[in-house]
Amino acid sequence: MIESGDMNDMATLKTNASGVIRQLRPSDLSKFREHLGRLDIESRRDRFNGPSSDAFVEAYAERAFRAGTTVIGYVENGEVLGAAELHEIDGDGEPTGEIAFSVERTLQHRGIGSRLFQRLIWHAHALGYTQLRVTTHPQNQAMKRLASKFDARLRFEGGETVGLIELEPAEEVFAPQMMSQARFLAA
Repeated sequence: MIESGDMNDMATLKTNASGVIRQLRPSDLSKFREHLGRLDIESRRDRFNGPSSDAFVEAYAERAFRAGTTVIGYVENGEVLGAAELHEIDGDGEPTGEIAFSVERTLQHRGIGSRLFQRLIWHAHALGYTQLRVTTHPQNQAMKRLASKFDARLRFEGGETVGLIELEPAEEVFAPQMMSQARFLAA
């Protein structure tokens, strides 16, 4: 099971790059769309699990923001250069979110994906999700490594690699933080 880690520094996480990780606001839609449009062919294939046109990517960004998808971004100098998305999966018995990641080629392998993943897990806890699912094509080694780092159980299903991450109950994750706040308020 995954725990969210240190909750004290989750609002804006620093990475070993010079930007910050934060939740994207509705006003960040154009920056998110531009980020997805700048992905090189391989990164775009990895993100969308196959080839995707510019028109598809633009429409996807609009749909994600309209549908209430949580989008966490790596923002540097006012540009979104990486993103993690949390989409609700309807109909599952357990509250389950589907997650997806993208980091621009020049910033890959700098820990940004891991930091985005940490922040997304924290947010999933706060929303009461108990499971996260990730789906990628079998050749996406970077995503499979990243998902495994966060205890995803990976399997091959229908030509895709599917991972499931079980989350600790939110009350267990947030209990230490709530105790700390209660002591502060009682003082």
